[in-house]
Amino acid sequence: MRVLLGVILCTMMLLLPLRSCAAAMRPDLTITTIKQDPYTMSKGSQMEGYCMDLLSELAKKLDFKYNVHLVKDGSYGRQDETGAWNGMIGEVVRKEADLAIAPLTLTAAREKVVGMTKPFMQTGISILLRKDISEEAGIFDFLNAFSVETWVGILAAYLGTAISICVVARLSPCEWSQPQTEENSFTFSHSLWYTAGALTLQGAGPHPKALSGRIICCTWWLFGLVLLACYFSNLSTSQGSDSNQLMVKGFEDLANQQGIEYGTLSGSSTLAFFKNSNNPTYRRIYEHMERAKSFVSSMDEGVRRAKEGNFAFIGESVSLDLVAARHCELVRVHEVIGMRGYSIAGTLGSPMLKNLSVAILELSEAGELAYLRSKWWASSCMADAAKASPMQPHSLKGMFLVLALGLGLGVLLAVLELTTKSRSNAREQRKSYCTVLSDELSQRLRTTATNKKRSQETADKDKA
Repeated sequence: MRVLLGVILCTMMLLLPLRSCAAAMRPDLTITTIKQDPYTMSKGSQMEGYCMDLLSELAKKLDFKYNVHLVKDGSYGRQDETGAWNGMIGEVVRKEADLAIAPLTLTAAREKVVGMTKPFMQTGISILLRKDISEEAGIFDFLNAFSVETWVGILAAYLGTAISICVVARLSPCEWSQPQTEENSFTFSHSLWYTAGALTLQGAGPHPKALSGRIICCTWWLFGLVLLACYFSNLSTSQGSDSNQLMVKGFEDLANQQGIEYGTLSGSSTLAFFKNSNNPTYRRIYEHMERAKSFVSSMDEGVRRAKEGNFAFIGESVSLDLVAARHCELVRVHEVIGMRGYSIAGTLGSPMLKNLSVAILELSEAGELAYLRSKWWASSCMADAAKASPMQPHSLKGMFLVLALGLGLGVLLAVLELTTKSRSNAREQRKSYCTVLSDELSQRLRTTATNKKRSQETADKDKA
């Protein structure tokens, strides 16, 4: 037993120096970063933000210690005329820092002088501007509440209802009891007028007297009431949607207009993208910014000018998304160009970069990067109303069905009223039911011209 205890004590004494030696061998890295919300922000004497959380996760995975400091000149890093680099890239090149962690865009020029990891975030170039910079409403924008198919369906329902009222008014004996001597008040033109008046809630007399006609009219009134409610609701939503009528929807619109000034961050990779692009639209944008000297010195200045109005700030979409989430009067357009990634920069040839790239991929696959994005990009704005889209026919299919059933029921009742009267007249006159029904139909469905001719003859006889 004494021998066993002695062996255990000796083993522990040997392991303690090894552990101390391993802890002492943990690399102590110097990290440079730049203050930008929400990547790196000051919190007392400490720093917090997306990049700080990412750095903490990487340190746990790769077991290293680090010291973070802010870049001295407050720049990301660009090359001057002499070939020297400033900013975070310059500190890594001069070995004043081992790593630079910030929203650093992975570019060919930077890749030549420093090593870059796999991107930890994807971004692109987009446009930020005020929501109230919108184009004038079109002359026929009031029609946008419904789709073309819906308008066609409404027109068909209107004509079908007018025809049904006209037919029912002729067939029903309760509506037109003496077709030989009386003139039918519900002509086709009057039926069209009556249906239009009911749709606009104005009304137009005379109203149907027969049950069949009243059923059709009540169904059409209900259809019109629901239709108008849907129309005004969708119209107000579409007119109140600010982002739906932005004057600038993309870079083509930006290059073709003269009313809004635009610019980007001086010395940024975004500016380099437009400067080096062979796309005619992008070249025009760069030439305009160079001619107007509309560059801004910082992200905050670009946001401030955009909030003041009449200025569109061009920047990286991820950063603009954050600005739009914090400043509710601003909006980012949907178009995103020049997709690229944010990477961590290290000294050229450093073996640490490979391990960092693997760790970044592992964090991405585990959902940690998505969690950090949702944590630091939380919006403080109230959710905007969903973008209004023209109402499709299937949204009103229930009302179209009710209207069709009402029209069918009205016509069916009119036919039953006519057949009932014809059967009664056939018994009284001791004639065949089919003969009486045929005579009734011929009298009721005669052309309007014949009715006018008979009315004129009657008027002439009265005068004589």
